[in-house]
Amino acid sequence: MILLKLILVVGAVISKDGKILAAQRKEESSLGGFWEFPGGKIEANETPKEALAREIKEELEADIKIFEEICTVDHEYDFGIVRLTTFNCSMISDSISLHDHQDTRWLSLHELRDVNWAPADIPTIEILEEMK
Repeated sequence: MILLKLILVVGAVISKDGKILAAQRKEESSLGGFWEFPGGKIEANETPKEALAREIKEELEADIKIFEEICTVDHEYDFGIVRLTTFNCSMISDSISLHDHQDTRWLSLHELRDVNWAPADIPTIEILEEMK
C-alpha cells in the first residue's frame, strides 16, 4: 500500500461586480491548463486565511478581503491528496498581475462550467451553483 502525501491548500472564490475570478494554471505546471480558484499551499505556522492572503499577494499582486469558508474537500491526484479549503472573498485591489497562471477570466455563475476546472475545485463550483 502506497501512502500519498497530504497537501493542505486554500483557494479564493474572489467576487467582483457579480463575477468570480478563475485562473488557468501554466501548461508546464502540475495540473497545467486546468482552471482553479487562485491560492496555494498552507505553510507551517499559518492559518488558512493567512496563507490565502499571502498566496494571492504572491500569485496575483492583489489584496483581497476574506470572508467565510465555503467548503473543504479531499481529492486524490497521482502526486498526493489535496485538501482544498475555499473561502468567499472580495477583491480590494484594482488590478492583478499573473505570476503562477497563464490566464484569468471573470465568470458569471452560469459561465463557471465554460472552463475546465481542476477536479478538487468542482465541489466548490457545485455549492456556488446551488446558491444561485
